[in-house]
Amino acid sequence: MLKALAGICFLHLTTIFFLFWATIDDAWWFTRTLYTDLWGRWVMENNDDVWVYMDIPTSYRKDYLQAVQAFAVLACLFAVLSLCMFIFQLFTVGKGQRFTLTGVLQLISCFCIMVALSVYTDHFHRGEKDGWYGWSYIMAWFGWLLTLLTGVIYIILRKRVD
Repeated sequence: MLKALAGICFLHLTTIFFLFWATIDDAWWFTRTLYTDLWGRWVMENNDDVWVYMDIPTSYRKDYLQAVQAFAVLACLFAVLSLCMFIFQLFTVGKGQRFTLTGVLQLISCFCIMVALSVYTDHFHRGEKDGWYGWSYIMAWFGWLLTLLTGVIYIILRKRVD
């Protein structure tokens, strides 16, 4: 049982790492001369390999961008809260009971990152043909998959009866 708990905790910490990395890092969209994330944009000046920080362009709808930012941050917060709840329930839940509250919090985190990714995918960079999604965007999708997996595991998991 200790190996299973260690594996679940490792999986959960990996999920949190992916979510934080995707939210903080600056690689959601790339072209040859710029890269952008949820918080800013970096542009190469005069092809001299110097990247300059700029604000997000006004062509991005502010309400959609703020929704993506908010849901990405909420996903991180719910994932951390879910880990804290798992540790709390580990010591307080009776034997044979499920970690339902932990699973629900993790599934809420899954929903939040899914909304952030869906809004970003639908409303940003639609007409741009010369760019591609970056590793932070891909890590956010991995984070979504892991939050879904761990949420289901927590709901199914029962505390062992000796």
